[in-house]
Amino acid sequence: MGEFELIYRYFASSGAKRSDTTIGVGDDGAVLQVRDGYDLIVTTDTMVSGTHFFPDDDPRALGHKLVAVNVSDLAAMGAEPAWLSLALTLPSVDENWLSAFAAGLHETAEYYNCQLIGGDTTRGPLSLTMVAKGIVPRGKAISRSGAKVGDYIYVTGTLGDAALGLRLCQGLHEVSKKHQTHILQRFHYPAARVALGQALRNIASSAMDLSDGLYSDIQHIMARSNVGASIDINKLPLSQALKDSCDSTTAIQLALSGGEDYELLFTVPEARRGSLDVLLSPYGIPLSCIGRITGAAGKLELKQAEQQYTYQHNGFKHFS
Repeated sequence: MGEFELIYRYFASSGAKRSDTTIGVGDDGAVLQVRDGYDLIVTTDTMVSGTHFFPDDDPRALGHKLVAVNVSDLAAMGAEPAWLSLALTLPSVDENWLSAFAAGLHETAEYYNCQLIGGDTTRGPLSLTMVAKGIVPRGKAISRSGAKVGDYIYVTGTLGDAALGLRLCQGLHEVSKKHQTHILQRFHYPAARVALGQALRNIASSAMDLSDGLYSDIQHIMARSNVGASIDINKLPLSQALKDSCDSTTAIQLALSGGEDYELLFTVPEARRGSLDVLLSPYGIPLSCIGRITGAAGKLELKQAEQQYTYQHNGFKHFS
């Protein structure tokens, strides 16, 4: 199978179709109708075999995850997901693998109302790169640089489940049958908090998604906003599956540094806290206030029962 037959068979003929896409897959470039009064948000994410996923992982799950982790970046900025580009590097053409991967990609893109509009294919070690584009009303994008002293720190959902799923797949941790489905689902099929991210446009002062672990990711907001942060370990949202599967020290470690949660981490000024529950309650996603922004720029303080909590882990680093 040649490159162009591969593209048309698996990536051009199915998936979501948007009315604001004039030309999609199959030309030298896509033609998109960007709305007046809106900003375009662009993000890129790469998944490499042996680094971000196992070579024998379910390709359908990989298609889902590739879309979801990119859309999660758009959600963190309050954007509406719209278009996707795929750069696919394959060691060989395996039609069964491609069929399952494309199915996972297309069904997840359709769920988030995204259209695949182009990309590239080449031969080499298995690597999956996606560029996601979204739109947000002019000036309403949520960045990492808006946190202010006194803001409250929130996270959505629960933390640490995906990291436990990875350890389960690696054979490093046992999980009871009662919790295995939930833990593996959180690892292989993350959910992007798109609707909630859009609802945060007029509430959050800063935001990002949690990909490398809370301990590491909160420091990106601190650096961009030139602030510090204080986090209460006892307020970290932990699922019952995580608490039943780990001792408390391990559960906290996974919640702080495990990564791949793809929940939203955001800050809210005190004046807007009153509207937070009212505006976000329809989405049915748990919110946890885990700390506050401080004026000690660059200093991350962890507390447990008003005592300093000593912690050594720094989260995932690509080149460590």
